[in-house]
Amino acid sequence: MSGGYVPIAELADYLSVKVTTVRSWVQKGYIPKTCFIKLGNTYRFSIPDTIAALTDRSQEPEEIANIPFYEDTQEDELENPQLSFDFDEDDDL
Repeated sequence: MSGGYVPIAELADYLSVKVTTVRSWVQKGYIPKTCFIKLGNTYRFSIPDTIAALTDRSQEPEEIANIPFYEDTQEDELENPQLSFDFDEDDDL
């Protein structure tokens, strides 16, 4: 691992993921803009900065942090979720 910036394919190999996964993480904000340099259509990533960003749980991407989880769900429903299916028991399978 070098201290400079590496191409997206090298970062993907280092993380054992596909290049499309790295691109998805950039798009979703998992890898912030401070971790890479974009020159035209070419990205160069700092591996240490990228790993730090991916492992830092205190800073969630904005689109994930704003999702209202269980907003309309009662507390007891979270502890004992009930599945319901819409079918007629008399129907043949």
